[in-house]
Amino acid sequence: MSNNFQDNFSVQSKKYSFSRPTYPDELFRFLSKITTDHRLAWDCATGNGQAAIKLCTYFDKVIASDASEKQIQNKFERKNILYSVFPAEKADIPNNSVDLITIAQGLHWFDFERFYSEVKRVAKNKAIIAAWSYTMHKITPEIDKISDRLNFGGDILGDYWAKEIKYVKEDYRTIPFPFEEMTTPKFTISTKWNMSQLLNYLDTWSAVQKYRLENKIDPLKLIKNELKPYWEDDLEKKPITWAINLKVGIIK
Repeated sequence: MSNNFQDNFSVQSKKYSFSRPTYPDELFRFLSKITTDHRLAWDCATGNGQAAIKLCTYFDKVIASDASEKQIQNKFERKNILYSVFPAEKADIPNNSVDLITIAQGLHWFDFERFYSEVKRVAKNKAIIAAWSYTMHKITPEIDKISDRLNFGGDILGDYWAKEIKYVKEDYRTIPFPFEEMTTPKFTISTKWNMSQLLNYLDTWSAVQKYRLENKIDPLKLIKNELKPYWEDDLEKKPITWAINLKVGIIK
């Protein structure tokens, strides 16, 4: 999120707040356990605060920031969460004050050099930084094959994804991360959704918005009829999972 920040999510910010999957409690228990002090956490690119509302149960205070004011307008309120609008690369946070920095599904959008400079400025010595993305969802092989048409490299939205999404596609293995990395457990997001919930989630994707804007056609309509035979009715819920790709480092 540099000076040329492009807001890919404000258009659907309200839908984003209830259509994205929620992160598992086990992830935040792990992050709390490996963090020495628990006075202040910074959840950067917080969106509506999905990670912040989990962090606030472990930390005295959470600064939840996003460059998108509309995302913050749909925030999940908690007494010890301070929501702020500022870019990741120019944090309104004092020097040497933060115990844990988290970036959930957002690091790939940043100007890495400038952001990491801010990380080192605001972090206490040996504070923790944790960044994660999650993989393409999995339901059944038949449904997954249809959904993959919208994925990065798929035949419908392949050319509409921003170049930064390659880091997500590569499971964050190739994303710059200049910290002393720690070995971490594997975490998974799990829930049950009906077809409407799946489509609402797909509708929050930036590439869907770009395709719709440029072509005046809803790309979700191109797969909706293909999905229908795999749901017995509109209320049937199917298990759905995402693998989390987590990078954790010690800031020195």
